[in-house]
Amino acid sequence: MTDSLRRFSVCAILIGAAVVGCANPREDVRLTLCKDMVAVELGAVPSWQGSAVQLRGYQGATVTVRFATADGNQQAACEYAYDAVDDTALILANPIEAYSTSPAKLTINGRTLTGPELARAVQRAMKKQGREFLDRVRETLNGQ
Repeated sequence: MTDSLRRFSVCAILIGAAVVGCANPREDVRLTLCKDMVAVELGAVPSWQGSAVQLRGYQGATVTVRFATADGNQQAACEYAYDAVDDTALILANPIEAYSTSPAKLTINGRTLTGPELARAVQRAMKKQGREFLDRVRETLNGQ
């Protein structure tokens, strides 16, 4: 195999993996991370009932998710800090882009996670996302 063909093959696989890698390309990364943090904190993926995003300018943004478990209807909120330096075309077109993609706080049914506890929740959620991504790539490469 020539170097050009090898490079083309690697690029094609990476592009395919990137396309397959997005579980829900229309869902904002902040919402996805919030849901995944809730799931890892609960130990199971709940039945998602809905979500809402509240943008409060420089005071930050709140992503709220509603879900149901065996214990009934519940709610969680992820707080994201304002993170923009300048107004760009992307921020003007999609204002949520002005906020950090890593939460400053997670509250599940009144219990608040911050600091090291929040960092561990983010780490576990990111590992979950990584495993799911690799599973989707394997399925795609195996033709399933």
